[in-house]
Amino acid sequence: MILTPEKTIEAHRQSGIWGNVTLDALFRKTAAASPDRLALVDPQDARLGETASPPRQLTYAEADAEISRLAAFFAAVGMSHDSVIGLQSANTVDAVIALLASLRAGLVVAPMPLHWRQKNVLEALNRAGARALIAGDSFGGRSLGHEARDAAAELFALRFVFGLGKDVVDGLMELGNVLDELPEDLEDAPVRRGANAADHVATLTWTRSTSGEPLPIARSHNQWIAAGLMPYLELSLPRAPKIVLPYAMTGMAGIGAGLVPWLLSGGTLHLHHPASLRKLAAHADMVEADMVLCPGSLVPAFERRLDNGGCRIVSVWGAHSATPAAHNTNRDLTDLHVMDEFAMVARRREGSALPRPFATGRIGSPSTAQNGPALLELDLDTESGPATLKVRGAMVADSAWPACKVRVPADKAGYVDTLLPVRQSEAGITGVGVPGTTAPGVGSLPSLDALFAAFPGIREAAAFLVEDGILGARLYAALVPSSGLILDVEGFFAYLETERAGLAEIPHRVLALPALPRTESGKVDRVALSQRLVNPLRSAVA
Repeated sequence: MILTPEKTIEAHRQSGIWGNVTLDALFRKTAAASPDRLALVDPQDARLGETASPPRQLTYAEADAEISRLAAFFAAVGMSHDSVIGLQSANTVDAVIALLASLRAGLVVAPMPLHWRQKNVLEALNRAGARALIAGDSFGGRSLGHEARDAAAELFALRFVFGLGKDVVDGLMELGNVLDELPEDLEDAPVRRGANAADHVATLTWTRSTSGEPLPIARSHNQWIAAGLMPYLELSLPRAPKIVLPYAMTGMAGIGAGLVPWLLSGGTLHLHHPASLRKLAAHADMVEADMVLCPGSLVPAFERRLDNGGCRIVSVWGAHSATPAAHNTNRDLTDLHVMDEFAMVARRREGSALPRPFATGRIGSPSTAQNGPALLELDLDTESGPATLKVRGAMVADSAWPACKVRVPADKAGYVDTLLPVRQSEAGITGVGVPGTTAPGVGSLPSLDALFAAFPGIREAAAFLVEDGILGARLYAALVPSSGLILDVEGFFAYLETERAGLAEIPHRVLALPALPRTESGKVDRVALSQRLVNPLRSAVA
């Protein structure tokens, strides 16, 4: 399915940014040129609680054969072009194979965040009109397979539920066994449509509509490749680089700054389960990584643990990220500003202690080249309230999936309003979003205040974030019990379970207070709440 207007397609093709190559075809090109090169490597701690399957590693030839056979299987069971297939899995070789095989079969992949529970998955699959779901192994103490099976029981439109790994729950079709049992002479998946396959929708990634519902954003192969070119060109990666990816392949950071640069460079993708900065640094050191992604606020601490002097660090900043602190370094550091599921900007530090500001207008990559390809255009919407960022260009996904019957807000000039407020200095834009007001995967913190305060016996409540050495930010709850009552912590978490709160909505810890700190204007002072926990922790570490 092609959702981009023909006039826009032609303009991007004339610029040279869009072409005829799909994401899976990029992989196939490297497999043909360097079949024996190592392509994919599972996390080394894959059996230590995150997933039950033993770690795997595949060459390009081995992986390409699996991708083609699995694509042929999807076609053989009746998964037709543009059918939506959900994917919820940790970073594993099997997950990457399943994603690329789905694309090779002409399917639209809807990767779903790991913190989503059954109700979130159900809602997303329903809005996307999905016909199949692929579930990974156990992750973080949860069985994704069991949750997928339960979701399928409630969604009759779902025709197939597949399981990854070797410990697949009953009721799911085990893709590993499928690959083992397929005949050697199985025909390849049929060739895609007559129109340029790279213009067709490849994935649905997820943001939230203005009413808070999950909104599937459709992005074509060409739009993903344009997005991946931004960090790929800015980083000046060596030939066949080794990339360590700790971000789940569910959105702009994991796919756009991890998976696509790997496909463009023909290197080796070392998948990683985020557990600690120490383990991430040890992994990057062990494989002699050329590139690793890390939450921006954690980069100073991560760099102190990293011995590999030649490793390029991609410092990832999102709408929920803390305000950057000055950080002097001699290392090759690139800041990646992620603008929800619509766009991203990559800029090398070049010796600066803070991320380089960027201006509105055309954004090219690499930023040091005067005539680099313009992958993005930025503008500001200043009509109401604080200025919000507007984006358009070769990487911008400007269409929602038709099945959800919701439109992405765009103006007459083709700019999509991200609704993200911008932070600015005299030199330009320094970041997007207001730190401390949104949480990863949740959105607005005030929306959680009402959920927490609805627990019986609570007079008022506030959600807030604390810097975390694994995720970059972790959710906490400050609760003020009603007069004369003692906070029932176990009851509070049981209440959230009863309300079917998503994993991202459940706080890591609860703080009982006699009253909430407030600013002079009367708003909850979330910074003060964060400092109550951050300062004692820093003192203990010191």
